[in-house]
Amino acid sequence: MAKKKAFALRLDEDMLNAIEKWAADEFRSANGQLEWIVREALKKAGRLPK
Repeated sequence: MAKKKAFALRLDEDMLNAIEKWAADEFRSANGQLEWIVREALKKAGRLPK
């Protein structure tokens, strides 16, 4: 498993609420949902490290 690095992320309240709802709908934490969103965007852009 890859080593994880913590960092602060500032989101407006409406965006965070939407992410938390989406995460709950998919049985993920908000953090897990954000990781999934970023991973999918990286894959789509062809930038996911091998």
